[in-house]
Amino acid sequence: MKIGVISDTHGSLKNTEKALDILKDCDTILHLGDVLYHGPRNALPEDYNPKDLAVILKSMDNVIYTRGNCDSDVDQMVIEHDLTQKHRIMNLGSHRILTIHGYEEDEDKRIRIAKANKCDIVITGHTHVKVLDKEDDVILLNPGSTSIPKDGVKSVAIIDEDEIQLVDLDKREVVSTLKI
Repeated sequence: MKIGVISDTHGSLKNTEKALDILKDCDTILHLGDVLYHGPRNALPEDYNPKDLAVILKSMDNVIYTRGNCDSDVDQMVIEHDLTQKHRIMNLGSHRILTIHGYEEDEDKRIRIAKANKCDIVITGHTHVKVLDKEDDVILLNPGSTSIPKDGVKSVAIIDEDEIQLVDLDKREVVSTLKI
């Protein structure tokens, strides 16, 4: 099973389309929140077009969403997919995954939740900074942001059975890999 991971799209149509093109061969795509709205603290993302982005996301049936701090009930209404869950625990392929946007708890708490639920991967968003690391036998993944990266590179992640890759959205190059 191939899993795509995307986060913090913030209504950016062109960059989300680039991300979805990179992830087009994925069986499932996990979206870690902040789907359409950009929030009052951020400048408008490049190509901000939440209306057209909602149309694209509404048509996709392989995306599982985790609610971010900028998501609202209206966002769920227009994408017509469940955007109510602040965290999810799921089995995908050979992995047990905890998804959580990451604004309400610290890393230690996320690791404790993962261990208590026998998850091998914790995926977060929120910071707009890529993370690919392993701590206490738990893989920590943040795909960064497709639209407003705080580390300078728009990105997504791909999880295969034996490795995780962080991919630069513009260059379409792998920037980091972790063997599982």
